[in-house]
Amino acid sequence: MHGSGGYHDDDLVLGKAYDQRLVRRLLPYLRPYRGKVALSVALVAGSTAAFLVQPRLIGMAIDEGLRARDPDRLLAIALAFCGAEVLSFAFAYAQSYLLQSIGQHILRDLRMQLFSHLQTLSVEFFDRNPVGRLVTRVTNDVAALAELFSSGFIVVIGDLFLIGGLAVAMLLLDANLALRVFAVMPFLIAATIVFRNRVRHTYREVRRRLARLNAFLQEHVAGARVVQLFAQEARMAARFGEVNESHYAATRDSVFYHALFTPVVTVISATAIGLLLWSGGVAVAEQAIQIGVLVAFINYAMTLFEPIRDLSEKYNIFQGAMASAERIFRILDTRPTVVDPAGVAGGREEGVARVEGDGAPLRGAGVLARPVRGEIRFENVWFAYEGERWVLEDVSWSARPGERVAIVGATGAGKSTTLALLQRFYDPQRGRILLDGVDIRSIPQRELRRRIGTVQQDVFLFSGTIDGNLRLGVDGVSRDALVAAARATHADGFISRLEGGYDAPVRERGATLSVGQRQLLAFARTLVCDPPVLVLDEATASVDVETERALQDAVWKVMSGRTALVIAHRLSTIEGMDRILVMHHGRLREEGSHGELLARGGIYAKLYRLQFAE
Repeated sequence: MHGSGGYHDDDLVLGKAYDQRLVRRLLPYLRPYRGKVALSVALVAGSTAAFLVQPRLIGMAIDEGLRARDPDRLLAIALAFCGAEVLSFAFAYAQSYLLQSIGQHILRDLRMQLFSHLQTLSVEFFDRNPVGRLVTRVTNDVAALAELFSSGFIVVIGDLFLIGGLAVAMLLLDANLALRVFAVMPFLIAATIVFRNRVRHTYREVRRRLARLNAFLQEHVAGARVVQLFAQEARMAARFGEVNESHYAATRDSVFYHALFTPVVTVISATAIGLLLWSGGVAVAEQAIQIGVLVAFINYAMTLFEPIRDLSEKYNIFQGAMASAERIFRILDTRPTVVDPAGVAGGREEGVARVEGDGAPLRGAGVLARPVRGEIRFENVWFAYEGERWVLEDVSWSARPGERVAIVGATGAGKSTTLALLQRFYDPQRGRILLDGVDIRSIPQRELRRRIGTVQQDVFLFSGTIDGNLRLGVDGVSRDALVAAARATHADGFISRLEGGYDAPVRERGATLSVGQRQLLAFARTLVCDPPVLVLDEATASVDVETERALQDAVWKVMSGRTALVIAHRLSTIEGMDRILVMHHGRLREEGSHGELLARGGIYAKLYRLQFAE
């Protein structure tokens, strides 16, 4: 998927337990730690060898120590057994530590890569994909892959080593007894296949219903205030109960098959041990083998079924990890739909582009290295979010450097879309947008957006401090500059009353600040950047009348000497603009000053009369 489409159904992805294509893509994450991986495999082999010695030593202790009544031999075997146990413990500890270390390193690397990639994706991607789902990708799915590396690959290799070692040890000890134990293996394999198929189905259901439960939780926790406003607590609790019960039912089925599989394996293994006791006992009675050999053999046989049971349990880890890898790689394979010009990375001057119109060379961000005058021109711009459902149709207009231009129109007329295109959150399908005569698609996005200051109606503040939020867009700005910007926008008044002032804490999304205070901070934050182009998208709609009056005074000061584009529903706030653009159904219908548009008696005059009447 590249740039479009959504991930609303990707929780339904159910991978194979082993997908070679995905494994090949996962292996590079292991390469930086290949030394640790090799050491882990060696430790697994050493731990397996030390473990396999112990049952044989128990048999030797019975036959060569107890039955022979040789205390010196018994002591030597006991010391050897303790040594093997210590070695097995040391190898197992080192292996476990290394595997967990590898898993945590990979978790860190993959989570960092995924977060960094998400930051590069275009706004369109976030329009189509819920935030909660993306957070799940960066947390739960990455953790599932880390578990694959720390409790999956190497542990499975260890189990296979142990199964192979046990089989060889039993064959060397007594081939006839070994074949009797192996006779129950077809039943065990059949039970494992049935278990795998049943668990695959229930796992799919658990994932699907968990996705539904998470989506419901996210939506209704975020909308808790609305739920309470409409007194819908009981109704939403009942609906959540239905979703929760559905997830419980699916999980119960999964638990049932897991609970059933363990005793089935136990019965099969008990059958094998029973056959071994009968046939081995007969062999001991006939003196065909020694009793110590039988005891060692029973220990080997009892141990054999444990890694087989573990392999079945690891099936879920592998299947979940493959599904998580599929979802993660879908995101990593998604490319931005809005891209910088060729050869430009992160605003660095690495390529050459051409300025359309005057033929002057533009080297990377070089066009914006000189002072930006702020001339803006839309030329025959067409834009649609999907297909050909045009939001803007053949829109053309221009703003001179330092001109103050308002854009008005009914909801859905294309006002906010116009500003989003100017900031290159999206690219038009037809036409072009120029800044100082340069097609903005030739300008690195970082450089373009640094020159366009934006204040939106819905202000987003990050957790941290007032100071940190004010200096968000500029590095190395002094505290004096912050204070000056706050005073110019009348934000200093409430900031100075906060405990800690400019170092006062800001909670998530500015929860402890009023809407008006957040709006004032947004104006101050934009002014700190000192942009040559100012964009105000309903920036004063959420403040009270008194604050708006103070803010309007500050806005006119801030707009002085800058090209300003203002969207406003309250037409009284834009009467002093140099020019007003009237949008209607995605087209530019009227253009002129406040007085000229009123005299014309068109759409603007009608909107103004309606608001005045209200």
